[in-house]
Amino acid sequence: MALVRLLRGGQVTLPAETRKALRLAEGDYLEAEVADGAVRLRPVTVVGRAAAWRGIREARAAVRYIGPEPRPSPEEEERWIFDVLAEERDGRA
Repeated sequence: MALVRLLRGGQVTLPAETRKALRLAEGDYLEAEVADGAVRLRPVTVVGRAAAWRGIREARAAVRYIGPEPRPSPEEEERWIFDVLAEERDGRA
C-alpha cells in the first residue's frame, strides 16, 4: 500500500503502480465516495451528451419488433419492460 499526501486544494497524486494497475491516464475521471470512514475512488467513463444521444438513436434504430401481432402500445411495452426489470431486481427471474 502506498502512502499518498493531500496537497493544496485537495489534490492527490495516485502512485504510478496504482495508475498502471487501473489503466488510468491523464484526463480520466474517478468517482469519489466516502464509505465506512474511507475514501473510495472508482474509474468511470464520462460520455458527452451528443455522443450519448447518438448511441441511443443507433440502439433504437437497431430494435425490431418480433412479437405477436397486433403489436402492443408503447405504454404496454413500457409496462412489460418495467415488470421484467422489477423481477430481475427482486431476484425472481
